[in-house]
Amino acid sequence: MNGVRIIGSGSAVPERVITNDELSQTIETSDEWIASRTGIRQRRVITPDQESLASLATIAGKAAIAMAGIEPKDLDLIILATSSPDDLFGSAAQVQFLLGAENAVAFDLSAACSGFVFGLVTASQFIRTGTYRNILLIGADVLSRWVDWRDRSTCILFGDGAGAVVLQASEQDQLLGFELRSDGKGNALLNLSHGASGYVPITMNGGEVYRFAVKSVPEVLDKALFRANLTVTDINWLILHQANQRILDSVQARMGFATEKVITNLSNYGNTSAASIPLALDESVRSHKIKPSDTIAIAGFGAGLSWGAAIFKWG
Repeated sequence: MNGVRIIGSGSAVPERVITNDELSQTIETSDEWIASRTGIRQRRVITPDQESLASLATIAGKAAIAMAGIEPKDLDLIILATSSPDDLFGSAAQVQFLLGAENAVAFDLSAACSGFVFGLVTASQFIRTGTYRNILLIGADVLSRWVDWRDRSTCILFGDGAGAVVLQASEQDQLLGFELRSDGKGNALLNLSHGASGYVPITMNGGEVYRFAVKSVPEVLDKALFRANLTVTDINWLILHQANQRILDSVQARMGFATEKVITNLSNYGNTSAASIPLALDESVRSHKIKPSDTIAIAGFGAGLSWGAAIFKWG
């Protein structure tokens, strides 16, 4: 059986910045109110006539491919983890075309804010079985399309972005352990549902989602650590889905991670759903915070309900 290693990363965000102060001009809120409750100071939002889910995903993918030192034609598979494709039928094939990756199979994977973790595990299975050698995994979302900008409980949270990694077959397996979970009983807590007049904006029960996350995320992290035969002290970096600073702080405290080991960029981008983990990963790799052979724990959680964690070595 082949092993898996991650050999490149990339990311992309829209140019348009919406600050908390700007939001306060259209809804009853303030920078202090938003920041104290979420940790978010600003978010990036696509300009529809200039940017799209596919364009962000393509930029992130190109950067990851370049860092990996391969060519688009070397890719065997592209997995696009997204809940907000440009086309309801999927956007992965469009990204494949824009990248010039004519040899790659491409498909979308929808698991909301857990999408990157689910995609990482899915991609690894294709490599471990020997089916494919080079896989591009992209986490991208443009949930600004689906936010009610008059709803203070949700519009302050979400931003747009994309992050990507290249996975490659390797003699040594660098994906050390993982755990994935789903529970449809909680579907109504966070959804983007279809009604008689079409899809309606995102709705969320913030209190219940918080309670779900702070209970469930430590459990899957513990399970992934157990499968990797590691403990918290063996982890160099923790990257959680960037949803809310209170959730991140609670999970960190419950797990016993040192503050300096937790990577976050929530204040600059808000909740970018499936993009949040790879976006934070890529920024940390390019700033040389994350170094080759560092051991990283990631965990995603969100609509579905879905949640999961993975432990891997970088590079």
